[in-house]
Amino acid sequence: MKKTLIKNAKIINEGIIAERDLLIVGNRIEKIASSISGSYANILEINGQYLIPGIIDDQVHFREPGLTHKATIYTESRAAVAGGVTSFMEMPNTQPPAFTLDRLEEKYQIAEHNSLANYSFFMGTSNDNLEELKKINPEKICGVKIFMGSSTGNLLVDDEKVLEKIFSEIPFLIATHCEDEQTILKNLEHAKAEFGDRIPFEQHPVIRSEEACFLSSSYAVGLAKKYHTRLHILHISTGKELALFTNKIPLEKKRITSEVCVHHLYFNESDYNQLGSQIKCNPAIKTKDDQVALLNGLLDDRLDIIATDHAPHTWEEKQNSYLNAPSGLPLVQHPLILMLSFYHRQKISLEKIVEKMCHAPATCFRIRDRGFVREGYYADLAVLNLDKEWVLEKKDLQYKCGWSPLVGRTFQGKVTHTFVNGHLVFQNGTFDERLKGNRLLFNPSNS
Repeated sequence: MKKTLIKNAKIINEGIIAERDLLIVGNRIEKIASSISGSYANILEINGQYLIPGIIDDQVHFREPGLTHKATIYTESRAAVAGGVTSFMEMPNTQPPAFTLDRLEEKYQIAEHNSLANYSFFMGTSNDNLEELKKINPEKICGVKIFMGSSTGNLLVDDEKVLEKIFSEIPFLIATHCEDEQTILKNLEHAKAEFGDRIPFEQHPVIRSEEACFLSSSYAVGLAKKYHTRLHILHISTGKELALFTNKIPLEKKRITSEVCVHHLYFNESDYNQLGSQIKCNPAIKTKDDQVALLNGLLDDRLDIIATDHAPHTWEEKQNSYLNAPSGLPLVQHPLILMLSFYHRQKISLEKIVEKMCHAPATCFRIRDRGFVREGYYADLAVLNLDKEWVLEKKDLQYKCGWSPLVGRTFQGKVTHTFVNGHLVFQNGTFDERLKGNRLLFNPSNS
């Protein structure tokens, strides 16, 4: 088996930064020690740079099948590994939606042949596919996704009886998008009455308001408590919602967990004036106060995971008016550099970043043998040059859509190497695509 020795790394893992050597044998970490000697064909000397577990992004939209003019599993997984993301969990709102096991397995087959990162796919829910959900093998699928707010087609689950049945009868993780549809529609009508067809993008957090988020999130939490459901609420965007979550028990014992996305931490409503549709997303980017509260909620462990909600659209689609521009922005290549901007301002530690982007997703979803730098675990790793200052240019983007609201901004810190299952897939801008990622497996026994 191929062996790779990584020398003189500052390993960030489980709350500690320690200088170590690390030996990869095949696809796993064989040994971690202060010094490892021997003759190896592959030696990577990183001279005191930082080594972290590969980032696990628990919420992405890679658009395949059906929307491949926006993105594909290949292009977006390529972007992911360029940013140190070694595993992703993808959402069901493709065309057709992944409402059946057969549709879901079609996505797994695409990923098996094309994804450079490890992968899992959520099963979608509708108002009429409960029996199909019950067929899921929770060792092989990350969970069920419910859109409890505005969506397209029949992805919106708004039948209260169906929601009660899903929460009471599904024994594994349910992930929810929480925005109250009726509140949004009411706010939209008010905006149309005031602005007609020329609604400014600054109205987005007014239309998709704090109230809409809290009503839906609190409803989901109430159902989860009623039925002892394993609930994970995606992309929390308001300070008010933090009251729904606890930091009084360790993550592995929580039945109700939460996620915050990098764009809700990095942007606030003042950015709509410059960026407009580029940062239009659901739930909306909201106030400066919300932005500050979300970071505090992350630091005190009421918020458990950092993700991207990577959701690319073409530049042409994004140039439409407010009512016609789709929601979502591409982010999977850049979550780490965004979080490092907080680190360099002394807002968060490196250890906390790794906890929330690597350890916590593995713990929350009970992913088998990933998310930590441990002997015997898969060698999903990223090397980070913490000091490199650089300007993000359009030519740096790996996204198929070819744009990002971050273009032109200066960042400090960059991923230089990414290993997926022991394979050095990305090195200083160059990709080795000979090996593909693996399907994620889970330990659901304690769900």
